[in-house]
Amino acid sequence: MPKVSGLEGIIAAETDVSLVDGINGYLVYRGYWAKELALNYSYEDAVYLLIYGCLPNREESERFASLLAANRELPAYVIDLIRGLPDDMDMMSVLRTAVSALGTSEYQWEPDDGQAIRAIGAIPSIVACRYHHVSKTDVVPSDPALGHVANYLYMLSGKNPSAAHVKALNAYFVLTMEHAMNASTFAARTIASTQSDLISAIAGAIGALKGPLHGGAPFEVIQMLNDIGAKENAGHWLRRKLEDGERIMGFGHRVYKTRDPRAEALREIAEQLTGDDAWFDFAVHVENTALTLLEQYKPGRQLYTNVEFYAAAVFRAVNLPDTLYTATFTASRVAGWSAHILEQAPVNRIFRPQSTYTGVMPTPV
Repeated sequence: MPKVSGLEGIIAAETDVSLVDGINGYLVYRGYWAKELALNYSYEDAVYLLIYGCLPNREESERFASLLAANRELPAYVIDLIRGLPDDMDMMSVLRTAVSALGTSEYQWEPDDGQAIRAIGAIPSIVACRYHHVSKTDVVPSDPALGHVANYLYMLSGKNPSAAHVKALNAYFVLTMEHAMNASTFAARTIASTQSDLISAIAGAIGALKGPLHGGAPFEVIQMLNDIGAKENAGHWLRRKLEDGERIMGFGHRVYKTRDPRAEALREIAEQLTGDDAWFDFAVHVENTALTLLEQYKPGRQLYTNVEFYAAAVFRAVNLPDTLYTATFTASRVAGWSAHILEQAPVNRIFRPQSTYTGVMPTPV
């Protein structure tokens, strides 16, 4: 018999941070629909909600955004470390290593909101610093006048991003910042349960997200969209794939058996921005064509658009280098990890699941 593993269906903790209901297509952050947050609030406001349990008022929002901006600057030794790592080291390994280096003596049990804010503020700067080092381009200093997402794009390109691109990537950040007890969040809470520090827990979560079964970026979706190339090619290209028995990337999800609420929100953003960016117009057309054909070729299979399809559309539209896809996911998800670590601390009990021994027993003595 095959060995049982994976903890699927096992309840590991009670949480107020988020609800993922794949049957009904629900994604809730602390009592708010994630879709509504993505459409109407900044990433900073959504981070505030996850950490403090409520949305900020105007004064709190401005103060928190300023506080997050103030934590973007990296210590000199971390910059030196980033530059000293081998150029062929992948971005997620660099990020894991640089985040670990942040773990000075101030990061001790138990974690607090200040530690979380420093980590959330630092990660985009680590990504941008490494990107420019490998690209042999000048590092772009953070602009405190820009919001968290706009500044991330600015640090990468050196140009003020368009409002359309900021809106799209902000929605992506909000929609991917938290997703209940996924593998990386479980890793973070498990590490925190040992009374280790917040930075160790985040570094462990990065290690989990690095795995392609969890943090795999939507490369294949972008490749599909690039191969299709133009609206007039969509029907023929997709029909040929389906008739050959191949999978259409960006459709279907292990958890969501109805519409993925994250994809729905990003689609709504894309529809709003079709006049501002031709790529979004193209992506919406491909999605509509694919859904029609999937219903024809695979009736009743409930193959809806997943978040990777529109993540690909957003990343492509904002000209995000493909080497930064999973690292950008990390820059978003660190808020959810932090909220779970902070939730774990006051009710802490070490995670210690049992296993069933299936090996050979020695001869009794």
